[in-house]
Amino acid sequence: MANAQISAAAFAEEARAAVERAIAANKDTVAAAARLLADCVAADGVIHGFGTGHSQATVLELVGRAGGLIPTNRIGLTDLVLRGGEDRAILADPLLERSPGLARRLYDLAGPRPQDVFVIVSNSGVNNSIVDMALHVREAGHKLIALTSLTHTQAVPALHPGGRRLADLADAVLDNCAPAGDALLPLPGGGTLCGVSTLTSALLVQMTVAEAVGLLTAEGGQAPVYISANLPGGHERNTVLERRYAGRLHRGGF
Repeated sequence: MANAQISAAAFAEEARAAVERAIAANKDTVAAAARLLADCVAADGVIHGFGTGHSQATVLELVGRAGGLIPTNRIGLTDLVLRGGEDRAILADPLLERSPGLARRLYDLAGPRPQDVFVIVSNSGVNNSIVDMALHVREAGHKLIALTSLTHTQAVPALHPGGRRLADLADAVLDNCAPAGDALLPLPGGGTLCGVSTLTSALLVQMTVAEAVGLLTAEGGQAPVYISANLPGGHERNTVLERRYAGRLHRGGF
C-alpha cells in the first residue's frame, strides 16, 4: 500500500483484509477464550472488562451491550470517583493510569469473586496499568483473556519494571491483527491513517461471546443475554436478569 490512494475504498480494502486475518488467526484462541467465559457464567461468575485509552471502546463491546452477556462488569478509571471516593478532578491527570497501585485499587473496587474471569484489552499490551492489572488478576487466581495486537506488542519494548507484557500473562490471547501503530493507510509525509484495532477487536469479542453462548446452550446451561432496552419490555426483562448479580455489575462512565 506504499503508493495507495487515501480513500474510503482503500481503507475498506485494507480493513477487510485485517478482518480476514483476525478470523483465520484466532480460531483456536476464540474457542479457548469462549470456554473460559462459558465456565465463568455457569459457575455464577462475572466477566470483568478492563482497558484504558481507546481500548475502552472494545470493553464496551463486552459489557452491558444489547446481544451480549449480562454478567459483565466494566472496570475503568472513573471507578475511582464513582465508588472510590476520589474528587472528579483526579481524572484530569494525564498520567493517572501510570500511578503506582492504581490497578490494585481498581481491582479491589470491582470486588471480584474467585470464579470471575477478566478480559483485559490493550493494543500495545505494555502499559504499566495494564500489566499491573494482569499481574493482580493472575496472583488472585482468576482466568485471564488478553485482547491485544501481537505485532505491536512484539515491536515495542516492555515498559513494566518486570519486563512482562499482557500477552505473557494470559490464559488465552486474542490477536486483533492490527499493525504496529494500529493505522493502515500510509501518509505521503510519513505516518499512517485510520486505525483498525477497534474493528477487529469488536469482531473477536462478538465471536467469543457467540461461541461461549453456544457452549452454554449445548451443555444445557442458561445464557443470560441482554436485549435492547429500546425494544418493548427490554428494560424490564434485563432488570430482572440483572438482579441475580446485584451489586456486582458496574458500567463506569458519567
